[in-house]
Amino acid sequence: MHKPPEKRPSRLARWVRISVIVAMVSGCGEFNGGASESDGGGTVFVTGSSTVEPISILVGEFVRSQKVAVAVEGPGTGDGFKKFCNGEGDITGASRRIKDEEVDMCASGGVDFIELPVAVDGLTVVTNRENTSVECLDSAALYALLGPESEGMKRWNDANSLAQEVGSQFVSFPNLPLSITGPGEESGTYDSFVEFAVKDIAEERGTEEFLRPDYIASGNDNLIVEGLNGSESSLGWIGYAFYVGDREEVRAIDIRNEDGDCVEPTDETIAVGTYPFSRVLYIYVNRESAIDNMQVRTYVDAYLGDQNPGLVRDAGYVPLPESTRAEAIAEWRKVS
Repeated sequence: MHKPPEKRPSRLARWVRISVIVAMVSGCGEFNGGASESDGGGTVFVTGSSTVEPISILVGEFVRSQKVAVAVEGPGTGDGFKKFCNGEGDITGASRRIKDEEVDMCASGGVDFIELPVAVDGLTVVTNRENTSVECLDSAALYALLGPESEGMKRWNDANSLAQEVGSQFVSFPNLPLSITGPGEESGTYDSFVEFAVKDIAEERGTEEFLRPDYIASGNDNLIVEGLNGSESSLGWIGYAFYVGDREEVRAIDIRNEDGDCVEPTDETIAVGTYPFSRVLYIYVNRESAIDNMQVRTYVDAYLGDQNPGLVRDAGYVPLPESTRAEAIAEWRKVS
């Protein structure tokens, strides 16, 4: 099995992997960042998705001037919900919507939450820039390469027969080593990829809805990029921001949509939803923390305020449609 090289921090990693941002003392409360007097309430602790983490970090930097203390980590969507539902976080980021079992877990932990969309991402299928043999794939091809029936396939062309069987338009894969690096099961990006590329075909074929277990899994998006760089015929999937931050090193593979068009992930195709693997990113806020801690309210105000589109773009993602952000603001104002 291919092993990734030693970690070499990318440009994005220079600031994404900051695990704690602290800008001390009191909070503030006016929606678009105006300061007001407060008795504080302690550091805002943000856990959850490593995909959402870059946005959370930039929001933390934004509220620094308003004297809000913020600590940010990115263990993954699933692990973040475990902490959050156990009362260990004020906010958790998620690259997918909360699952029913996580709703139950929060209920058991006595955590009432508010779900707020914050940005749009394009889950990006990537390969090494040297791999020019694969320009476009459809969901059926990805199922054949990465789904539950592909375990043990060591070369791209090992998947040709299965790809044809499940109806892919791409059934002549190159005779090259298939070196796969991607997020592990703790990641919402793993779950989103299963939803996009595996779920429907697995249901039709009566197979399990998971990915082949014999690939290099990591919760660190930068290590995933390093793994993709380590093989000239690699295959993997990451959030759009991590692709944008390293696109001199990796290349996105277009995704074929239902109309038969191969669509590249770009700001424009993700924004309008023509890129088939577009998805919404969320934060979940502990309602009790929002009520009791002025700093949590200030932080979420900043997350949704007029600066949101700029911060989201700076993090490498696509802003929400204004109507969606307005709905999120209205939902948040019911609490704050």
